Amino acid sequence: MIFTEYKNTFRWIMIAASFIMVSVILWKTYELFQHFKKEERVKMEMWSFAQTDLHKMNNLNVDMGNLPLKVITSNKTTPMIKVNQDGSFDSNNIDEEKAKDSLYIQKLIAKFKNENTPIEIRYKNEVLSTIYYGNSPLINKLKYYPLALILIIVLFIAVIFFFYSSNKNATQNKLWSGMAKETAHQIGTPLSSLIGWTEILKSEHVNPEYIVEIEKDVDRLKTITERFSKIGSIPALEVADIIEETINSYDYLKTRSSKLIDFEIITPSGNIPVKLNKQLYSWVIENLVKNAIDAMKGRGKLTIEISQLENNVKVSVTDTGKGLAKSQFKRIFEPGYTTKKRGWGLGLSLTKRIIEDFHNGKIKVLQSEINKGTTIQIALTRAV
Repeated sequence: MIFTEYKNTFRWIMIAASFIMVSVILWKTYELFQHFKKEERVKMEMWSFAQTDLHKMNNLNVDMGNLPLKVITSNKTTPMIKVNQDGSFDSNNIDEEKAKDSLYIQKLIAKFKNENTPIEIRYKNEVLSTIYYGNSPLINKLKYYPLALILIIVLFIAVIFFFYSSNKNATQNKLWSGMAKETAHQIGTPLSSLIGWTEILKSEHVNPEYIVEIEKDVDRLKTITERFSKIGSIPALEVADIIEETINSYDYLKTRSSKLIDFEIITPSGNIPVKLNKQLYSWVIENLVKNAIDAMKGRGKLTIEISQLENNVKVSVTDTGKGLAKSQFKRIFEPGYTTKKRGWGLGLSLTKRIIEDFHNGKIKVLQSEINKGTTIQIALTRAV
């Protein structure tokens, strides 16, 4: 309970601690990098001193031992170019073939000059040559170490985030599934009672037309109960005529909608078999039609069109409502997103899940224009 109450504070403390830890690691890495740079500088200065001593030995014809030569030959890693007074140059730890290209050497000298301050080799106040040196492979690797560290930390944070997000979504899905099943269970009791009262009304010789309409609504409640009971489980699909199922949902909604809505349904002749879960498919049509009616504010034209191209079946729902901006084409299918003042933003996200996850189909906003209308299209595969 205490953890739940202060979990936001704890989360921010962890973020701050992680930031401080990363900052300290980066700073220490920078200090280490600078330390190696200084060590490299000292090594190159020693190398220049050895060159000066070697020059003295040659001028004085004095044997000072092999120490200068050992120092000069000890550099096995640091790339270096020694430019002499006459413009000639000697290179060390640079590819021999590339070193023959004077243009390449000039570019390398400019690069080394940016990386490290050149060192002059002097004798009797005269500049004999200038040493240009770059970073050793170790320093180059160390230079990119902070970037690699940041990348690893970012990936680690991303993994934690996705784990937390997926765990949270799984918990929410379980909660919604449980609530849906409980709703289906709660509807079952009054539904049974309504069926009983319908039978009593029949025995009382009530107008049969009234009984038919009541039975339609009772059947509708049964369908709704089955829909909610299927949430959280994989629904069974059966081959059904998509034209017939669409017309059934269309007819029910048409009789119970505003008379100011001009309904139209366009279908090809014959039948089109598709693997469907009838209850969930009717839920999809209901959601799309109700959204279209809301977009038109209860007045306008609504068209449902079914078409077939080879094995692909398209069901399009077109309204003459307020339309959508292009930035909303995908967002309207996100859970919680709604363009209504009152709404949970669940209808279209649920529709997308039913079509894409359960029926292996696709749903999208085919076209939309502000104040002119929207067409949402479902694509399914014809059953063989």
